[in-house]
Amino acid sequence: MHFLLSQLSIIDMMYISTTVPKMAANFLSDTKAISFPGCAVQAFVFLTLGGSEALLLGFMSYDRYVAICRPLHYPVLMSRRICCSVVASAWSSSSINAVVHTVYVFQLPFCGSRIVNHFFCEVPSLLPLVCEDTSQYEHTVLLSGIVLLLLPFLAILASYAGVLVVVFQMGSGQGQSRAVSTCSSHLTLTSLFYVTGLSTYTQPHSLHSPGRDKVLAVLYSTVTPVLNPFIYSLRNKEVMGALKRQMG
Repeated sequence: MHFLLSQLSIIDMMYISTTVPKMAANFLSDTKAISFPGCAVQAFVFLTLGGSEALLLGFMSYDRYVAICRPLHYPVLMSRRICCSVVASAWSSSSINAVVHTVYVFQLPFCGSRIVNHFFCEVPSLLPLVCEDTSQYEHTVLLSGIVLLLLPFLAILASYAGVLVVVFQMGSGQGQSRAVSTCSSHLTLTSLFYVTGLSTYTQPHSLHSPGRDKVLAVLYSTVTPVLNPFIYSLRNKEVMGALKRQMG
């Protein structure tokens, strides 16, 4: 669990660092510009980190399911080797996905306006600048959204449903209240991340609204990474104990 939390922390720090510094610089300066290579790098890094976080959150819910529902099998099902393999798979698969989308989008012909109606370079916000039909490519974006967002989200819902069923069968009132409190906070935060991401990456270009896309992007690119440490780490007794010992 702590290994997975450390990976989530690394991703969240890099995730915010990809968009917030440039966004703050644009707000504070008169020059709101980004170079073409810089835009491509930002889009690639954002897709890589977003996909990695989506897959990692799904695996973390499975970790909790095994710990509560199959505790005797936990050392085997969640061994260090398996955790490292799953985390490496999450990073590599999201990186491959990001390379495919970044290379394809940035080799398309951009004509007319060069104004990106967004606060960072994101694939859906770049498609309106392309002067050719992108409807076929949008099917690829939809497929990526289903694999990287919808499937992990369904796995999270199934895992927490299994956890709640087992906890309520125990008959402990205190345990039930703690489980409901923990699961509800986790589900609220993950739902915010996945639902807003799915709303952006599974809708066709014709249904996108720049204003709404900006609001949704703030939620899954800034709000959820900021809240993750409070929900996943600071509510953990062992993490809080270690923090208190470090602070004397």
